[in-house]
Amino acid sequence: MVPTSTVIPYLTVKGGDQAIAFYKTAFGAEELSRTPAEDGKRLLNAQLVINGGMVMLSDEFAEMEGCPVLAPTPDRPSPVAISLSLKAPAEVDELFKRAVAAGAVSVMQPADMFWGARFAMLGDPFGHRWMLNAQKNN
Repeated sequence: MVPTSTVIPYLTVKGGDQAIAFYKTAFGAEELSRTPAEDGKRLLNAQLVINGGMVMLSDEFAEMEGCPVLAPTPDRPSPVAISLSLKAPAEVDELFKRAVAAGAVSVMQPADMFWGARFAMLGDPFGHRWMLNAQKNN
């Protein structure tokens, strides 16, 4: 089943095939579709399900006139973060460890936060930040 949402993150990456492999390993992503670009090297579009929600991505296309599509990098990360709302606080710790083992970088170790949640933040190898959040009283 394809999840529906009114807001769907669309990530731009360098290395779409590698990004999909990373998201599968780190976050348990399920790949729904993949459309290669005409050059046969990059991805024009891919659809993934992560934590029950849709995430789309494509490779960067710096050559596009008028509106180049550039990917963030670990040295110049995206100013936007993707937040995963998890069901239980223990999931934050488990997913954090799994993502770091897959190649993510710890930005903030899992910790209990003042808003009543277990929270952590990661940087992925493609310049995107991921926040893991689970309310403690669920």
